[in-house]
Amino acid sequence: MTALSRRNFVGLGASAVLATAFGSRIAFARAATERRFVFIIQRGAADGLHTVAPVGDPAYVSQRGQLAEDFAAAPKLNDMFALHPAMKNIHGLYGAKQALFLHAVASPYRDRSHFDGQNVLETGGTSAYQLKDGWLNRLLSMLPADDKAIALAATIPMALRGGVEVASYAPSSLPDASDDLLMRVSQMYQGDQQLHGIWEQATATRMLTGDLVSDNGKNAADTGALAAKMLSAANGSRIAMIETGGWDTHAGQKGRLAGQLNGLDKMVGELQKGLGPLWNNTVVLVATEFGRTVKINGTQGTDHGTGSCAMLMGGAVNGGKVLADWPGLADAALYENRDLKPTTGLDTLIGSAVASHFDLNPLTTTKKLFPDVQAARPLQDLVHA
Repeated sequence: MTALSRRNFVGLGASAVLATAFGSRIAFARAATERRFVFIIQRGAADGLHTVAPVGDPAYVSQRGQLAEDFAAAPKLNDMFALHPAMKNIHGLYGAKQALFLHAVASPYRDRSHFDGQNVLETGGTSAYQLKDGWLNRLLSMLPADDKAIALAATIPMALRGGVEVASYAPSSLPDASDDLLMRVSQMYQGDQQLHGIWEQATATRMLTGDLVSDNGKNAADTGALAAKMLSAANGSRIAMIETGGWDTHAGQKGRLAGQLNGLDKMVGELQKGLGPLWNNTVVLVATEFGRTVKINGTQGTDHGTGSCAMLMGGAVNGGKVLADWPGLADAALYENRDLKPTTGLDTLIGSAVASHFDLNPLTTTKKLFPDVQAARPLQDLVHA
């Protein structure tokens, strides 16, 4: 990648984004550490019940209907859970004790708007638009100071926005000028009460349209390889965020989600391959804004729900296990009679994992990253010391 110009994006804070030709977006941040951390956000509300399926739950087959067919011969993780068969690389990581799944998790958000849910997930607040910066930027402020360079383009994901200042670069050969144009139009509409909201919703919808399915996951794999290259450079980034879309499966979920999970699997596989021995110092977090309904709708899809499944992967992860205070899938056990009931906070998972990974105090870290969330007892043994 060639740096054409070096400039600060006023108001965008500490990071920069590479808008790839592969559909996904990657943001990078440097920090004075040899540890690597990657946050893969699943925009669109991924169905955790169709990713890590609770096949041992007595109500599973009757509740999931046709969707349960995908797990008839799926690899079992333990007596309760099975992994979607499209996730071959990740199943290998689980066998090598480098992948860990946490089920029935959720952020504090309890409504059903993608955009509001993503805002809560990325800012670490308790309600949408309560906080103006992201938890990943606040994590940067807790790490040793560095010449906080970053890479590229127009829009910084909310999780990385904040007060940690860094320089940023614009590449010499962006695939097209669309991101720059989007940023300029956003600035132009900033003071327009009528058009600003419409524009923000339109650009947010655009973020949901990219997916991992295209070209049988090759583009997703290429994104993973590119992220690994950026994270491997001697003076390069140590923290990355990859934005993925296409997880909103209201209809025809079986084939659609299989393609998405195949893409995610290939992305993680190439990330591991590209990092080489650095994988041993890496934690990859995969999380979504909320889950999906337990029952299938009339178009063989699922609708917006609550509890979902999060993943930790990497050589630094103490994996090979599924953690869940399992609430059950019987009708009487569901949240609002329709959703998987969340029993663990995503904030607790994230705070515990990054604190262990970067050798920080877990209570102080969780309070810094999620200032208004009532702190739960930190989860132990997620990451190798």
